[in-house]
Amino acid sequence: MSRLPLQALQGFVTAARLGKLSLAAEALNLTVSALSHQVRGLEDRLQQRLFERGPRGIRLTADGQRLFDAVAGPLQSLEHALRPCAGRRDHVLTLSLLPSMASSWLVPRLPGFLAAHPQLEINLQSGIGLVDFQRDRDVDAAMRYGPGHWPGLEAMPLFEDWIAPLASPDLVRRLGGDTPGDLSRYPLLEDDAGRWPEWFNRFGGQRPPRFVARFDDAETLHRAAASGMGVALGRLTLAKPLVDAGLLVLLSKQRMKANYAHYLVHPPRSADHAGFLAFRDWLRGEAADYADHLARETG
Repeated sequence: MSRLPLQALQGFVTAARLGKLSLAAEALNLTVSALSHQVRGLEDRLQQRLFERGPRGIRLTADGQRLFDAVAGPLQSLEHALRPCAGRRDHVLTLSLLPSMASSWLVPRLPGFLAAHPQLEINLQSGIGLVDFQRDRDVDAAMRYGPGHWPGLEAMPLFEDWIAPLASPDLVRRLGGDTPGDLSRYPLLEDDAGRWPEWFNRFGGQRPPRFVARFDDAETLHRAAASGMGVALGRLTLAKPLVDAGLLVLLSKQRMKANYAHYLVHPPRSADHAGFLAFRDWLRGEAADYADHLARETG
């Protein structure tokens, strides 16, 4: 029996997913000519035409679709199975975190870390979903906002977060007033935490009969407030770029601690990763400085 054409199958699956040989060749670090040769060889071996070629790219034939359905899943499973066997590169650190946390807090600080560790390379994977460290074994650590306990993972506390009323300067100019007691005249925006009642109970003022809008994402909530839609009980860490840019202003000197805090989490396998250890030590110092800054502000 002849050898299985695994390299050609990988090229075929990548081309089918991307819809263009040029994009697939780039993803596989091949020339377009080499990938075309692989695909033609696979078609000759199977005596089937796998792609129809057109001016806008390629698309699967019926035979190609049947082959794709049969081999794409097993090839992905094989790739996942081989990942633990691949050699780890201690000079490369892959970190997962929320896009809002990346842009508002980590990225502005990273140049200092990279300058101190020029041998290291950082890959940031930003997304709203939690990384699965068992499946995604190329990810070394994550920055998470939560209760502080994730089964099977080590969690290092970074800093608390605080919330306070935030609004656009235009909205403040239109409606006037800047004390908690005056918030009843403003349209209010709510999030999943639903902490406006607690705010009014603690600091006074009258809760409105209804909220203008509700949001399930903190960054969208902050953007809505910056657009003038209403007042958000926003998370100060994530809202800081909008405050610094003058798009949001604080309506009160009062602060309330958020329900959760920020953590650096990692699986046990990262405990001896040289790049991760350097990043963890640096991040601990940055987080401590930021926590001190927050403590002075919330006084």
